Amino acid sequence: MARKLSSGFQSALRFPPTVADVLTTTDTVSLTGPLDPAVLRRAAEPLTVTVDDTVRARLDHGRRLFRALRDGDGGTGGRPIYGATTGFGALVGFAGRADEADQCDNTLAHLGAGQGPDLPHGIVRAALLVRTRSLAQGLSGVSAEVVERLAEMFATTFSPAVPRYGSVGASGDLIPLAYAAQALRGRGHAYVDGHRMPAAEALAATGLRPLALDGRDALALVNGTSVTTAALALAHDAVRAAHRALTALTCLLTDLLGCDPGFLDADLLDAYGHPGAADTGARMRRHLAGTVPSGGRPLQEPYSIRCSPQLLGAAEDALRYVDAVVAADLAGVSDNPLFFPGAEDAVDPDADPGEGRAVHGGNFFGQPAAFAADLLASVTAQLGNLAERQLDLLVDPARNGGLPPMLATEPGAQHGLQGVQLATTAFVAEIRRCATPAAMQSLPTNLHNQDIVPFGTQAALRAHDMAELLGLLCGSLALGLRQAVHVGARRPTASRCAALLDALSAAIDPVDPDRPLDADVRAAARVLATHAMS
Repeated sequence: MARKLSSGFQSALRFPPTVADVLTTTDTVSLTGPLDPAVLRRAAEPLTVTVDDTVRARLDHGRRLFRALRDGDGGTGGRPIYGATTGFGALVGFAGRADEADQCDNTLAHLGAGQGPDLPHGIVRAALLVRTRSLAQGLSGVSAEVVERLAEMFATTFSPAVPRYGSVGASGDLIPLAYAAQALRGRGHAYVDGHRMPAAEALAATGLRPLALDGRDALALVNGTSVTTAALALAHDAVRAAHRALTALTCLLTDLLGCDPGFLDADLLDAYGHPGAADTGARMRRHLAGTVPSGGRPLQEPYSIRCSPQLLGAAEDALRYVDAVVAADLAGVSDNPLFFPGAEDAVDPDADPGEGRAVHGGNFFGQPAAFAADLLASVTAQLGNLAERQLDLLVDPARNGGLPPMLATEPGAQHGLQGVQLATTAFVAEIRRCATPAAMQSLPTNLHNQDIVPFGTQAALRAHDMAELLGLLCGSLALGLRQAVHVGARRPTASRCAALLDALSAAIDPVDPDRPLDADVRAAARVLATHAMS
Protein backbone atom coordinates (compact mmCIF):
# COMPACT_ATOMS: atom_id res chain seq x y z
CA MET A 1 0.00 0.00 0.00
CA ALA A 2 1.46 3.36 -0.99
CA ARG A 3 1.93 5.83 1.83
CA LYS A 4 0.17 9.16 1.82
CA LEU A 5 2.27 12.23 1.22
CA SER A 6 3.17 14.24 4.28
CA SER A 7 2.49 17.96 4.22
CA GLY A 8 6.21 18.69 4.35
CA PHE A 9 6.98 16.71 1.18
CA GLN A 10 7.01 19.61 -1.22
CA SER A 11 9.25 21.04 -3.87
CA ALA A 12 11.51 23.75 -2.48
CA LEU A 13 10.37 25.99 -5.30
CA ARG A 14 6.88 27.15 -4.31
CA PHE A 15 7.02 30.97 -4.26
CA PRO A 16 4.64 31.34 -5.94
CA PRO A 17 3.18 28.35 -7.81
CA THR A 18 1.31 29.18 -10.97
CA VAL A 19 -2.42 29.49 -11.40
CA ALA A 20 -2.35 26.23 -13.36
CA ASP A 21 -0.89 24.53 -10.30
CA VAL A 22 -3.73 25.78 -8.12
CA LEU A 23 -6.42 24.76 -10.58
CA THR A 24 -5.03 21.33 -11.53
CA THR A 25 -7.22 18.50 -10.29
CA THR A 26 -6.13 15.46 -12.32
CA ASP A 27 -3.51 13.12 -10.83
CA THR A 28 -3.03 10.86 -13.85
CA VAL A 29 -0.18 11.25 -16.34
CA SER A 30 0.06 9.52 -19.70
CA LEU A 31 3.44 8.72 -21.27
CA THR A 32 2.08 8.89 -24.80
CA GLY A 33 2.34 12.68 -25.08
CA PRO A 34 4.78 15.40 -24.03
CA LEU A 35 5.04 16.58 -20.45
CA ASP A 36 4.57 20.12 -19.19
CA PRO A 37 5.83 21.99 -16.11
CA ALA A 38 2.50 21.66 -14.28
CA VAL A 39 2.84 17.87 -14.47
CA LEU A 40 6.45 18.05 -13.32
CA ARG A 41 5.43 20.03 -10.22
CA ARG A 42 2.83 17.43 -9.37
CA ALA A 43 5.48 14.69 -9.55
CA ALA A 44 6.65 15.82 -6.10
CA GLU A 45 3.52 14.13 -4.76
CA PRO A 46 2.07 10.69 -5.51
CA LEU A 47 0.38 10.50 -8.88
CA THR A 48 -0.68 7.82 -11.34
CA VAL A 49 1.56 7.33 -14.39
CA THR A 50 -0.05 5.08 -16.98
CA VAL A 51 1.79 2.71 -19.30
CA ASP A 52 -0.74 1.83 -21.98
CA ASP A 53 -0.62 -0.73 -24.77
CA THR A 54 0.83 1.78 -27.24
CA VAL A 55 3.77 2.49 -24.95
CA ARG A 56 4.31 -1.23 -24.24
CA ALA A 57 4.31 -2.00 -27.97
CA ARG A 58 6.90 0.71 -28.62
CA LEU A 59 9.07 -0.56 -25.80
CA ASP A 60 8.87 -4.20 -26.83
CA HIS A 61 9.68 -3.30 -30.40
CA GLY A 62 12.66 -1.19 -29.41
CA ARG A 63 13.92 -3.91 -27.11
CA ARG A 64 13.75 -6.55 -29.84
CA LEU A 65 15.58 -4.23 -32.20
CA PHE A 66 18.34 -3.59 -29.65
CA ARG A 67 18.83 -7.31 -29.00
CA ALA A 68 18.85 -8.14 -32.71
CA LEU A 69 21.48 -5.51 -33.39
CA ARG A 70 23.59 -6.52 -30.40
CA ASP A 71 23.42 -10.28 -30.95
CA GLY A 72 23.28 -10.54 -34.73
CA ASP A 73 22.02 -13.60 -36.59
CA GLY A 74 21.84 -16.60 -34.33
CA GLY A 75 23.41 -14.72 -31.46
CA THR A 76 26.73 -14.17 -33.26
CA GLY A 77 28.19 -11.43 -35.36
CA GLY A 78 26.42 -8.63 -33.52
CA ARG A 79 27.41 -4.99 -33.76
CA PRO A 80 29.32 -3.17 -31.04
CA ILE A 81 26.88 -1.06 -29.05
CA TYR A 82 28.11 1.51 -26.58
CA GLY A 83 27.44 0.54 -22.99
CA ALA A 84 26.02 -2.87 -23.90
CA THR A 85 29.19 -4.48 -25.21
CA THR A 86 31.78 -1.83 -24.34
CA GLY A 87 33.21 0.13 -21.46
CA PHE A 88 32.04 3.65 -20.75
CA GLY A 89 33.18 7.14 -21.61
CA ALA A 90 36.87 7.30 -22.39
CA LEU A 91 37.04 3.50 -21.95
CA VAL A 92 34.70 2.78 -24.84
CA GLY A 93 37.56 1.08 -26.71
CA PHE A 94 37.63 -1.71 -24.15
CA ALA A 95 35.17 -4.58 -23.86
CA GLY A 96 32.55 -4.41 -21.14
CA ARG A 97 31.50 -7.28 -18.92
CA ALA A 98 29.93 -10.31 -20.57
CA ASP A 99 27.24 -10.87 -17.97
CA GLU A 100 24.31 -8.46 -18.36
CA ALA A 101 23.79 -7.94 -14.62
CA ASP A 102 27.51 -7.34 -14.16
CA GLN A 103 27.41 -4.82 -16.98
CA CYS A 104 24.75 -2.91 -15.03
CA ASP A 105 27.12 -2.69 -12.05
CA ASN A 106 29.89 -1.74 -14.48
CA THR A 107 27.74 1.20 -15.57
CA LEU A 108 26.61 2.49 -12.21
CA ALA A 109 29.22 1.77 -9.57
CA HIS A 110 31.93 4.17 -10.77
CA LEU A 111 29.41 7.03 -11.00
CA GLY A 112 28.85 7.07 -7.24
CA ALA A 113 31.05 10.15 -6.87
CA GLY A 114 28.53 12.91 -6.16
CA GLN A 115 28.86 15.28 -3.24
CA GLY A 116 26.91 17.96 -1.42
CA PRO A 117 23.38 18.24 -0.09
CA ASP A 118 20.59 16.18 -1.58
CA LEU A 119 18.54 17.75 -4.33
CA PRO A 120 14.94 18.70 -3.48
CA HIS A 121 12.48 15.83 -3.84
CA GLY A 122 10.51 17.81 -6.40
CA ILE A 123 13.47 18.04 -8.76
CA VAL A 124 14.45 14.39 -8.35
CA ARG A 125 10.99 12.99 -8.98
CA ALA A 126 10.38 15.43 -11.84
CA ALA A 127 13.68 14.31 -13.38
CA LEU A 128 12.64 10.68 -13.14
CA LEU A 129 9.31 11.49 -14.76
CA VAL A 130 11.16 13.18 -17.64
CA ARG A 131 13.43 10.13 -17.88
CA THR A 132 10.47 7.74 -17.84
CA ARG A 133 8.72 9.64 -20.62
CA SER A 134 11.92 9.69 -22.73
CA LEU A 135 12.47 5.93 -22.33
CA ALA A 136 8.79 5.27 -23.11
CA GLN A 137 9.30 6.50 -26.67
CA GLY A 138 10.89 3.14 -27.48
CA LEU A 139 14.08 4.51 -29.06
CA SER A 140 16.39 3.63 -26.15
CA GLY A 141 16.13 -0.17 -26.26
CA VAL A 142 15.06 -0.55 -22.63
CA SER A 143 12.78 -3.25 -21.35
CA ALA A 144 9.13 -2.46 -20.77
CA GLU A 145 9.54 -3.60 -17.18
CA VAL A 146 11.90 -0.70 -16.44
CA VAL A 147 9.31 1.86 -17.54
CA GLU A 148 6.47 0.05 -15.78
CA ARG A 149 8.40 -0.11 -12.51
CA LEU A 150 9.33 3.56 -12.75
CA ALA A 151 5.65 4.33 -13.25
CA GLU A 152 4.80 2.35 -10.11
CA MET A 153 7.23 4.45 -8.08
CA PHE A 154 5.28 7.64 -8.79
CA ALA A 155 2.25 6.28 -6.96
CA THR A 156 4.31 6.34 -3.73
CA THR A 157 6.33 8.95 -1.83
CA PHE A 158 9.62 7.18 -2.64
CA SER A 159 12.29 9.64 -3.75
CA PRO A 160 15.97 8.77 -4.33
CA ALA A 161 18.59 10.71 -2.37
CA VAL A 162 20.64 12.44 -5.06
CA PRO A 163 23.62 14.71 -4.25
CA ARG A 164 23.65 18.10 -5.93
CA TYR A 165 27.21 18.23 -7.25
CA GLY A 166 28.87 16.02 -9.84
CA SER A 167 27.22 16.55 -13.22
CA VAL A 168 28.76 18.51 -16.09
CA GLY A 169 25.63 18.11 -18.21
CA ALA A 170 27.42 16.14 -20.94
CA SER A 171 26.65 12.46 -21.53
CA GLY A 172 23.56 13.58 -19.68
CA ASP A 173 23.34 13.90 -15.90
CA LEU A 174 25.37 10.76 -15.31
CA ILE A 175 26.22 11.03 -11.63
CA PRO A 176 22.88 12.29 -10.26
CA LEU A 177 20.87 9.85 -12.36
CA ALA A 178 23.18 7.01 -11.28
CA TYR A 179 22.28 7.74 -7.64
CA ALA A 180 18.61 7.61 -8.59
CA ALA A 181 19.06 4.31 -10.44
CA GLN A 182 20.98 2.80 -7.54
CA ALA A 183 18.26 3.81 -5.09
CA LEU A 184 15.67 2.12 -7.28
CA ARG A 185 17.85 -1.01 -7.06
CA GLY A 186 17.83 -0.76 -3.27
CA ARG A 187 21.31 0.74 -2.93
CA GLY A 188 22.28 4.05 -1.40
CA HIS A 189 19.60 6.15 0.27
CA ALA A 190 16.10 7.42 -0.45
CA TYR A 191 13.25 9.33 1.16
CA VAL A 192 9.77 8.17 2.15
CA ASP A 193 7.34 10.86 3.32
CA GLY A 194 10.34 13.17 3.47
CA HIS A 195 12.35 10.91 5.83
CA ARG A 196 15.82 9.80 4.68
CA MET A 197 16.69 6.11 5.09
CA PRO A 198 18.58 3.29 3.34
CA ALA A 199 17.08 2.79 -0.10
CA ALA A 200 16.25 -0.89 0.54
CA GLU A 201 14.16 0.13 3.55
CA ALA A 202 12.48 2.87 1.55
CA LEU A 203 11.50 0.42 -1.19
CA ALA A 204 10.07 -2.00 1.36
CA ALA A 205 8.18 0.78 3.15
CA THR A 206 6.45 1.81 -0.08
CA GLY A 207 5.76 -1.70 -1.37
CA LEU A 208 8.23 -1.43 -4.26
CA ARG A 209 10.61 -4.17 -5.40
CA PRO A 210 14.27 -3.46 -6.19
CA LEU A 211 14.69 -2.78 -9.90
CA ALA A 212 16.73 -5.35 -11.85
CA LEU A 213 18.69 -3.87 -14.75
CA ASP A 214 21.02 -5.05 -17.47
CA GLY A 215 23.74 -2.88 -18.96
CA ARG A 216 21.52 -1.28 -21.60
CA ASP A 217 18.80 -0.46 -19.09
CA ALA A 218 21.30 1.01 -16.65
CA LEU A 219 22.96 3.22 -19.25
CA ALA A 220 19.60 4.40 -20.59
CA LEU A 221 18.57 5.48 -17.10
CA VAL A 222 21.63 7.70 -16.63
CA ASN A 223 22.59 8.82 -20.13
CA GLY A 224 20.19 11.76 -20.53
CA THR A 225 19.65 15.35 -19.47
CA SER A 226 16.62 14.69 -17.30
CA VAL A 227 17.84 16.45 -14.14
CA THR A 228 18.81 19.50 -16.19
CA THR A 229 15.52 19.49 -18.07
CA ALA A 230 13.41 19.07 -14.93
CA ALA A 231 15.23 21.79 -12.97
CA LEU A 232 15.04 24.19 -15.91
CA ALA A 233 11.34 23.52 -16.49
CA LEU A 234 10.49 24.03 -12.81
CA ALA A 235 12.63 27.17 -12.58
CA HIS A 236 11.17 28.61 -15.75
CA ASP A 237 7.63 27.95 -14.56
CA ALA A 238 8.35 29.74 -11.27
CA VAL A 239 9.94 32.73 -13.03
CA ARG A 240 6.94 32.94 -15.36
CA ALA A 241 4.67 33.03 -12.29
CA ALA A 242 6.84 35.73 -10.72
CA HIS A 243 6.76 37.72 -13.97
CA ARG A 244 2.96 37.67 -13.92
CA ALA A 245 2.94 38.61 -10.25
CA LEU A 246 5.39 41.46 -10.70
CA THR A 247 3.39 42.81 -13.64
CA ALA A 248 0.27 42.92 -11.44
CA LEU A 249 2.19 44.42 -8.52
CA THR A 250 3.60 47.15 -10.77
CA CYS A 251 0.04 48.05 -11.72
CA LEU A 252 -1.00 48.10 -8.06
CA LEU A 253 1.96 50.35 -7.20
CA THR A 254 1.04 52.67 -10.07
CA ASP A 255 -2.55 52.90 -8.84
CA LEU A 256 -1.73 53.34 -5.13
CA LEU A 257 0.67 56.19 -5.85
CA GLY A 258 -1.76 57.84 -8.27
CA CYS A 259 0.62 57.71 -11.24
CA ASP A 260 -0.50 58.69 -14.73
CA PRO A 261 -0.57 55.45 -16.79
CA GLY A 262 0.48 57.27 -19.94
CA PHE A 263 3.75 55.32 -19.98
CA LEU A 264 1.60 52.35 -21.08
CA ASP A 265 0.23 54.13 -24.17
CA ALA A 266 -0.36 51.62 -26.97
CA ASP A 267 1.08 53.83 -29.72
CA LEU A 268 4.15 54.49 -27.62
CA LEU A 269 4.84 50.80 -27.07
CA ASP A 270 4.04 49.85 -30.67
CA ALA A 271 6.64 52.37 -31.77
CA TYR A 272 9.16 50.64 -29.51
CA GLY A 273 8.96 47.68 -31.88
CA HIS A 274 9.27 44.79 -29.42
CA PRO A 275 6.31 42.39 -29.20
CA GLY A 276 6.86 41.54 -25.54
CA ALA A 277 6.63 45.19 -24.53
CA ALA A 278 3.47 45.71 -26.60
CA ASP A 279 1.83 42.60 -25.13
CA THR A 280 2.87 43.45 -21.58
CA GLY A 281 1.63 46.99 -21.96
CA ALA A 282 -1.74 45.70 -23.14
CA ARG A 283 -2.02 43.42 -20.09
CA MET A 284 -1.11 46.27 -17.78
CA ARG A 285 -3.66 48.60 -19.39
CA ARG A 286 -6.35 45.98 -18.81
CA HIS A 287 -5.26 45.59 -15.21
CA LEU A 288 -5.31 49.37 -14.69
CA ALA A 289 -8.64 49.93 -16.43
CA GLY A 290 -10.59 52.54 -14.47
CA THR A 291 -7.60 54.03 -12.66
CA VAL A 292 -7.74 57.77 -11.95
CA PRO A 293 -4.39 59.61 -11.65
CA SER A 294 -4.01 61.72 -8.52
CA GLY A 295 -2.54 64.67 -10.40
CA GLY A 296 0.10 65.10 -7.73
CA ARG A 297 2.88 62.97 -9.21
CA PRO A 298 5.90 64.20 -11.24
CA LEU A 299 5.57 64.55 -15.02
CA GLN A 300 7.86 61.53 -15.45
CA GLU A 301 7.96 58.67 -12.97
CA PRO A 302 11.18 56.88 -11.93
CA TYR A 303 12.30 54.19 -14.34
CA SER A 304 11.09 51.40 -12.04
CA ILE A 305 7.57 52.53 -12.98
CA ARG A 306 7.93 54.39 -16.28
CA CYS A 307 10.16 51.78 -17.97
CA SER A 308 8.38 48.75 -16.48
CA PRO A 309 6.62 47.72 -19.72
CA GLN A 310 9.95 47.81 -21.56
CA LEU A 311 11.67 45.75 -18.87
CA LEU A 312 8.83 43.31 -18.30
CA GLY A 313 8.29 43.09 -22.05
CA ALA A 314 11.93 42.21 -22.71
CA ALA A 315 11.62 39.55 -20.02
CA GLU A 316 8.52 38.22 -21.80
CA ASP A 317 10.42 37.95 -25.08
CA ALA A 318 13.25 36.09 -23.36
CA LEU A 319 10.86 33.79 -21.51
CA ARG A 320 9.22 32.85 -24.81
CA TYR A 321 12.59 31.61 -26.03
CA VAL A 322 12.97 29.53 -22.86
CA ASP A 323 9.38 28.28 -23.38
CA ALA A 324 10.49 26.74 -26.68
CA VAL A 325 13.63 25.13 -25.25
CA VAL A 326 11.73 23.60 -22.34
CA ALA A 327 9.02 22.28 -24.66
CA ALA A 328 11.61 20.72 -26.98
CA ASP A 329 13.52 19.12 -24.10
CA LEU A 330 10.35 17.70 -22.57
CA ALA A 331 9.29 16.23 -25.92
CA GLY A 332 12.72 14.96 -26.98
CA VAL A 333 14.81 11.85 -26.35
CA SER A 334 18.19 12.62 -24.77
CA ASP A 335 19.91 9.24 -24.95
CA ASN A 336 22.88 7.50 -26.57
CA PRO A 337 22.77 5.33 -28.55
CA LEU A 338 19.31 5.34 -30.11
CA PHE A 339 17.79 2.46 -32.05
CA PHE A 340 15.87 3.10 -35.27
CA PRO A 341 14.03 0.47 -37.30
CA GLY A 342 14.64 -0.20 -40.96
CA ALA A 343 12.09 0.86 -43.57
CA GLU A 344 10.19 -2.45 -43.58
CA ASP A 345 10.24 -2.67 -39.81
CA ALA A 346 8.87 0.86 -39.50
CA VAL A 347 5.84 -0.07 -41.60
CA ASP A 348 5.08 -3.30 -39.71
CA PRO A 349 5.94 -3.20 -35.98
CA ASP A 350 5.58 -7.01 -35.80
CA ALA A 351 8.09 -7.62 -38.58
CA ASP A 352 11.60 -8.92 -37.95
CA PRO A 353 13.91 -6.05 -36.90
CA GLY A 354 15.84 -6.52 -40.11
CA GLU A 355 18.12 -3.66 -41.07
CA GLY A 356 17.59 -1.47 -38.06
CA ARG A 357 20.24 0.96 -36.90
CA ALA A 358 22.03 1.68 -33.66
CA VAL A 359 22.98 5.34 -33.96
CA HIS A 360 25.66 6.73 -31.67
CA GLY A 361 25.59 10.48 -31.14
CA GLY A 362 25.26 13.30 -28.65
CA ASN A 363 21.61 13.94 -27.82
CA PHE A 364 22.68 13.89 -24.16
CA PHE A 365 24.55 17.18 -24.65
CA GLY A 366 22.45 19.70 -22.74
CA GLN A 367 23.60 22.87 -24.50
CA PRO A 368 20.12 24.23 -25.33
CA ALA A 369 19.10 23.98 -21.67
CA ALA A 370 22.39 25.56 -20.58
CA PHE A 371 21.88 28.59 -22.80
CA ALA A 372 18.23 28.85 -21.77
CA ALA A 373 19.04 28.58 -18.05
CA ASP A 374 21.69 31.29 -18.34
CA LEU A 375 19.19 33.53 -20.09
CA LEU A 376 16.61 32.71 -17.41
CA ALA A 377 19.15 33.70 -14.75
CA SER A 378 19.62 37.07 -16.42
CA VAL A 379 15.86 37.62 -16.59
CA THR A 380 15.50 36.62 -12.95
CA ALA A 381 18.20 39.06 -11.88
CA GLN A 382 16.55 42.00 -13.64
CA LEU A 383 13.07 41.11 -12.40
CA GLY A 384 14.52 40.88 -8.91
CA ASN A 385 16.12 44.29 -9.38
CA LEU A 386 12.76 45.72 -10.38
CA ALA A 387 10.92 44.29 -7.37
CA GLU A 388 13.60 45.53 -4.95
CA ARG A 389 13.71 49.00 -6.49
CA GLN A 390 9.93 49.33 -6.38
CA LEU A 391 9.90 48.37 -2.69
CA ASP A 392 12.69 50.87 -2.05
CA LEU A 393 10.62 53.57 -3.77
CA LEU A 394 7.58 52.61 -1.70
CA VAL A 395 9.32 52.91 1.69
CA ASP A 396 11.09 56.21 0.84
CA PRO A 397 9.03 59.29 1.90
CA ALA A 398 10.92 61.42 -0.62
CA ARG A 399 9.42 59.41 -3.50
CA ASN A 400 6.30 57.67 -2.18
CA GLY A 401 4.01 60.66 -2.04
CA GLY A 402 4.61 61.47 1.61
CA LEU A 403 3.93 58.11 3.24
CA PRO A 404 5.91 57.51 6.44
CA PRO A 405 9.46 56.17 6.18
CA MET A 406 9.61 52.39 6.00
CA LEU A 407 5.78 52.47 6.01
CA ALA A 408 5.94 52.44 9.82
CA THR A 409 2.75 53.43 11.63
CA GLU A 410 4.78 55.32 14.24
CA PRO A 411 8.31 55.82 12.86
CA GLY A 412 10.94 55.29 15.51
CA ALA A 413 8.64 53.50 17.92
CA GLN A 414 7.89 51.08 15.08
CA HIS A 415 9.95 50.10 12.04
CA GLY A 416 7.40 48.80 9.54
CA LEU A 417 9.05 47.22 6.50
CA GLN A 418 12.63 48.04 7.48
CA GLY A 419 13.65 44.42 8.11
CA VAL A 420 11.91 43.22 4.95
CA GLN A 421 13.64 45.89 2.88
CA LEU A 422 17.02 44.84 4.29
CA ALA A 423 16.28 41.22 3.41
CA THR A 424 15.35 42.09 -0.18
CA THR A 425 18.75 43.74 -0.58
CA ALA A 426 20.34 40.46 0.49
CA PHE A 427 18.12 38.47 -1.90
CA VAL A 428 19.12 40.65 -4.84
CA ALA A 429 22.80 40.38 -3.95
CA GLU A 430 22.51 36.58 -3.86
CA ILE A 431 20.69 36.50 -7.19
CA ARG A 432 23.38 38.68 -8.77
CA ARG A 433 26.12 36.44 -7.38
CA CYS A 434 24.44 33.42 -8.99
CA ALA A 435 23.80 35.09 -12.34
CA THR A 436 27.24 34.41 -13.85
CA PRO A 437 26.65 32.31 -16.99
CA ALA A 438 27.47 28.64 -16.55
CA ALA A 439 27.52 27.65 -20.22
CA MET A 440 30.74 29.61 -20.79
CA GLN A 441 32.61 27.61 -18.12
CA SER A 442 33.31 24.53 -20.28
CA LEU A 443 36.20 22.38 -19.04
CA PRO A 444 37.57 19.23 -20.70
CA THR A 445 37.22 15.99 -18.72
CA ASN A 446 37.07 12.21 -19.12
CA LEU A 447 40.48 11.90 -20.86
CA HIS A 448 39.30 14.55 -23.32
CA ASN A 449 36.45 12.33 -24.50
CA GLN A 450 34.24 15.05 -23.06
CA ASP A 451 36.49 17.83 -24.32
CA ILE A 452 33.59 20.31 -24.34
CA VAL A 453 30.75 20.28 -21.82
CA PRO A 454 27.68 22.54 -21.48
CA PHE A 455 27.32 22.70 -17.67
CA GLY A 456 23.57 22.82 -18.16
CA THR A 457 22.94 21.04 -14.87
CA GLN A 458 24.64 23.76 -12.86
CA ALA A 459 22.89 26.44 -14.89
CA ALA A 460 19.46 24.88 -14.36
CA LEU A 461 19.87 24.15 -10.64
CA ARG A 462 21.17 27.67 -10.06
CA ALA A 463 18.20 29.09 -11.97
CA HIS A 464 15.95 27.02 -9.72
CA ASP A 465 17.51 28.57 -6.61
CA MET A 466 17.24 32.07 -8.06
CA ALA A 467 13.58 31.59 -8.96
CA GLU A 468 12.76 30.87 -5.33
CA LEU A 469 14.42 34.12 -4.25
CA LEU A 470 12.55 36.01 -6.95
CA GLY A 471 9.27 34.69 -5.57
CA LEU A 472 10.26 35.99 -2.13
CA LEU A 473 11.08 39.39 -3.61
CA CYS A 474 7.60 39.54 -5.14
CA GLY A 475 6.08 38.55 -1.80
CA SER A 476 8.08 41.31 -0.08
CA LEU A 477 6.84 43.94 -2.53
CA ALA A 478 3.27 42.69 -2.14
CA LEU A 479 3.57 42.99 1.64
CA GLY A 480 4.80 46.56 1.23
CA LEU A 481 1.88 47.48 -1.00
CA ARG A 482 -0.58 46.04 1.51
CA GLN A 483 1.08 48.05 4.30
CA ALA A 484 1.15 51.25 2.22
CA VAL A 485 -2.63 51.47 2.26
CA HIS A 486 -2.68 50.92 6.02
CA VAL A 487 -0.38 53.92 6.59
CA GLY A 488 -2.10 56.35 4.25
CA ALA A 489 -1.86 55.43 0.59
CA ARG A 490 -5.10 55.76 -1.31
CA ARG A 491 -7.31 52.79 -2.14
CA PRO A 492 -6.80 51.52 -5.69
CA THR A 493 -9.12 53.09 -8.25
CA ALA A 494 -8.83 50.24 -10.78
CA SER A 495 -11.09 47.29 -9.94
CA ARG A 496 -8.49 44.61 -10.66
CA CYS A 497 -5.90 46.38 -8.54
CA ALA A 498 -8.46 46.69 -5.75
CA ALA A 499 -9.19 42.96 -5.95
CA LEU A 500 -5.50 42.12 -5.58
CA LEU A 501 -5.15 44.48 -2.61
CA ASP A 502 -8.23 43.00 -0.95
CA ALA A 503 -6.82 39.49 -1.35
CA LEU A 504 -3.56 40.57 0.25
CA SER A 505 -5.40 42.36 3.06
CA ALA A 506 -7.53 39.30 3.77
CA ALA A 507 -4.44 37.12 4.14
CA ILE A 508 -2.10 39.51 5.94
CA ASP A 509 -2.72 41.78 8.94
CA PRO A 510 -1.26 45.30 8.95
CA VAL A 511 2.20 45.63 10.46
CA ASP A 512 1.01 47.45 13.55
CA PRO A 513 2.79 46.89 15.91
CA ASP A 514 6.06 45.43 14.62
CA ARG A 515 6.29 41.64 14.34
CA PRO A 516 8.43 39.08 12.49
CA LEU A 517 7.39 39.23 8.82
CA ASP A 518 9.08 36.18 7.28
CA ALA A 519 5.86 34.17 7.23
CA ASP A 520 3.90 37.17 5.92
CA VAL A 521 6.25 37.45 2.93
CA ARG A 522 5.60 33.81 2.09
CA ALA A 523 1.86 34.27 2.60
CA ALA A 524 1.87 37.23 0.22
CA ALA A 525 3.70 35.12 -2.37
CA ARG A 526 0.98 32.47 -2.12
CA VAL A 527 -1.73 35.07 -2.61
CA LEU A 528 -0.03 36.16 -5.81
CA ALA A 529 -0.39 32.62 -7.18
CA THR A 530 -4.14 33.00 -7.56
CA HIS A 531 -4.55 36.75 -8.02
CA ALA A 532 -1.72 37.69 -10.38
CA MET A 533 -2.83 38.31 -13.95
CA SER A 534 -2.92 35.48 -16.46
